Amino acid sequence: MNTTLMSLLASQDDWDHHWWPLWPLLWLVVIVTVVWFFKRGRWHGPRAQTGADRARDILAERYARGEITREEYRERLEGLR
Repeated sequence: MNTTLMSLLASQDDWDHHWWPLWPLLWLVVIVTVVWFFKRGRWHGPRAQTGADRARDILAERYARGEITREEYRERLEGLR
């Protein structure tokens, strides 16, 4: 084998470079990011709507269609709180 190739193969040690401490830091950042996403609920899908949320949506739809007046809307909205 060529001596240059042999010297290159001999120097391919993973701990030979000076920036190796950055790899654990990189993995720490990746793990913290994944945990943060799970805690924030971003991968859990949309939040389930409660009965009160659905009632507010229906009330807003009725107001938008003109079935109830502004005063009725506000009064019923207060009743849901």
